[in-house]
Amino acid sequence: MVKQGYKQTEIGIIPEDWEVKFVKEFTDCTAGGTPSTQIKEYWNGNIPWMNSGELNKKKVYDVENSITELGYNNSSTKLIPEKCVLIGLAGQGKTRGTVAINFMELCINQSIGAFLPSKQYITEYLFYNLENRYEEIRGLSSGDGGRGGLNLQILKSLQIPLPPLPEQEAIAEALSDADAWIASLEQLIAKKRLIKQGAMQELLTPRDDWESKSLFEIADKKRDLFNDGDWIESEHIIDEGIRLVQTGNIGIGKFLNKGGRKYISEKSFNDLKCKEIKEGDLLICRLAEPAGRACIFPKTEDYNSVTSVDVTIFRPDVQKYNREFLMYTFCTNEWFTDIIEKVGGTTHKRISRGNLGGVSIKIPSLSEQTRIATILSDMDAELEALEQKLSKARQIKQGMMQELLTGRIRL
Repeated sequence: MVKQGYKQTEIGIIPEDWEVKFVKEFTDCTAGGTPSTQIKEYWNGNIPWMNSGELNKKKVYDVENSITELGYNNSSTKLIPEKCVLIGLAGQGKTRGTVAINFMELCINQSIGAFLPSKQYITEYLFYNLENRYEEIRGLSSGDGGRGGLNLQILKSLQIPLPPLPEQEAIAEALSDADAWIASLEQLIAKKRLIKQGAMQELLTPRDDWESKSLFEIADKKRDLFNDGDWIESEHIIDEGIRLVQTGNIGIGKFLNKGGRKYISEKSFNDLKCKEIKEGDLLICRLAEPAGRACIFPKTEDYNSVTSVDVTIFRPDVQKYNREFLMYTFCTNEWFTDIIEKVGGTTHKRISRGNLGGVSIKIPSLSEQTRIATILSDMDAELEALEQKLSKARQIKQGMMQELLTGRIRL
């Protein structure tokens, strides 16, 4: 049932005082063009020219290219006013359907459509409406399977719910505030990452009293402390049982607990004489890209786990070595440079376990290892907390869009 104050429309239930209009009823659309890149006199002039890749900026205050008046006059590009809603028309990537707003007068290429300003709508409101309908709009693409792209006819035929102008403005302002919150978190995370990068460079640069040892020496030259995972072929892989940790689960300094998990049966585990990996093991991926990336295997919800033959299980004595320190060492540019020199293979680049064991690193005393690892792990914990906060902010914004752009919450 439609509750009081709302009405059923072609695009769903909306407030009674909202209208539903085709784009062509309240504004016009246009697309651009590209001057010939073979004629240098057409380029590097004083007319800003935007390509579709720049739609990812979302708010466009500057563009990479410019054209001359000669280029403008000899192409189908158009000069559009500021505060148009721009949309990607072509391409199989994410650009098609991506929206942005230009805050400067500029020309656009043929893969960008522009909704021209109108007194009947607030630019930012239309931007958020279309952003919220990204997948729907991509699905309207012409051509085989929707791969052909969008066109002006499709854009003009879009139906848009239009609240009264003051409410459009209020919705746009609320969502703009959410975007500003998200942007501030993204900037803070980027800053913290740079600080951590600098700290790693400073803390992990060897001192004169650091000792040089190969990985196999750190493993006390014991095969059971430095061994490969198991050769597990596709016929052994099932949907539940003993977890199979794959090379894709090993990131640079981070275990990637992805979906699409693979398992083997207990029978396969016993038949193949698999090695069980345990919480705290260092896992080093010998397969590119990049070879040598490593992480510490965390506690997971899976009772037992094994890993593939392209992963080395490294278990240095914790009474002598801090495994977090070693993991951070395996994240440095110097480490990857050493690994690349020992990588072999043609189609599948990898480093052999023997060559990996022969790679030497410089390490300080255990107390210094622990001090360095503590500083860097504290930074990682702060970054993880910020990333969780960012994820929550994005979820909140998505929820706001669902409520505000349908009129379920009124402003």
